[in-house]
Amino acid sequence: MNEQSEGLARLKVIVADDQAAVREPLAAVLGLAEDIDVVAAAADGTEVLAAVAAGPVDVVLMDLRMPVLDGIETTRRLTEEHPEVAVVVLTTFADDESILGALGAGARGYLTKNAGRQDITRAIRAAGAGQSVLDREVQNRLLATARTKAAPAPGDAARQPLPDDLTPREREVLALIGQGLSNRGIAEKLFISEATVKTHINNLFAKAHIRDRADAVRRAIGAGLA
Repeated sequence: MNEQSEGLARLKVIVADDQAAVREPLAAVLGLAEDIDVVAAAADGTEVLAAVAAGPVDVVLMDLRMPVLDGIETTRRLTEEHPEVAVVVLTTFADDESILGALGAGARGYLTKNAGRQDITRAIRAAGAGQSVLDREVQNRLLATARTKAAPAPGDAARQPLPDDLTPREREVLALIGQGLSNRGIAEKLFISEATVKTHINNLFAKAHIRDRADAVRRAIGAGLA
């Protein structure tokens, strides 16, 4: 659904936040990016769904706590009705219920409002490319939650053995994801480019049938890599 403009794939983005003081400046700042078109600004989930229906839309930057229809339910409906639209959560809340609820509903990324403009635009681009981005605080919460839960039942996905055809580098990348490192952090740790990290992650996810980064964290812990 992206269109080409001056050689760039331009992402059509909706900014959803019930506070105009947050929504409007954020939409204005994102609109300065060469590859992002903010096509709508929404104050609640019903406005998001209406804007997506009018389309086309690539990514929704979604607040969680909104009136009428909240961000988690809106994400769930988008996942069911418009699976081609990626959701990146941008919220003040980083509690387990919010994180797991949003990721379980289908969000592809999760950032807190401490994220800077570059972090937000990077997450939007990653989501538009089918990748997942979780900020460090969220990854740490997922790690803490996974480690304190009771051991999964036999056959649980988190305990399924990793495929034999994973390369040593792919296992290394999975371990670093499990430790909470971002793609940039993994690249710096392994002295490789972020593009190479993305290639390893794509191969790893395909081979191990990993859905997203949260699932990767669970699998890394289950395999004893993190």
